[in-house]
Amino acid sequence: MSNSSSQPVGEPPASPHTAAIEQLQAIYGKPSQSGFGSAVFCDRADPTLLLETVALHYYQYFLGDLWERFGAATWLTSWRQVYLRDPAHPRQIVSELQTLPGSAAQGAADLILTSISTPAAGQQALSAVYDDPAMTDLTIYTLGDGAAMSGLLIAGRYDHEATVLLVFLLD
Repeated sequence: MSNSSSQPVGEPPASPHTAAIEQLQAIYGKPSQSGFGSAVFCDRADPTLLLETVALHYYQYFLGDLWERFGAATWLTSWRQVYLRDPAHPRQIVSELQTLPGSAAQGAADLILTSISTPAAGQQALSAVYDDPAMTDLTIYTLGDGAAMSGLLIAGRYDHEATVLLVFLLD
């Protein structure tokens, strides 16, 4: 999906936001195909692509072999947009996560905010990336297999520059 074939998948392209993205990766994980836990991806995806298209690409990448083993229908069972940031409202990712609708989304959001070794640092890293004035689009999706696995995907796009995605999936 990246426009630059020399960039490893999901690594932050050089930009004014690189340090904030790298801090988010240090806390929530670098790009991986583990299919469990969390990982942060960054890509210079074509800005004409829908954010959901990019998000689905990285959700599938994160799941790796699990996507094929259990099938797309299984992994898309829980795929739903649960939040779309209104550009007129303040950028407050922590508050936005705390007020997600639905118990599954709220439970996953709570884990994203509190289950790491330093919750304050995690919340600060989330804010540095997703509350940045250059972050023009933000959407949050629920994900999982409809049974044991559930989580969230936070997808944000800087002003036609890069897309940053946090994938979080646990059982």
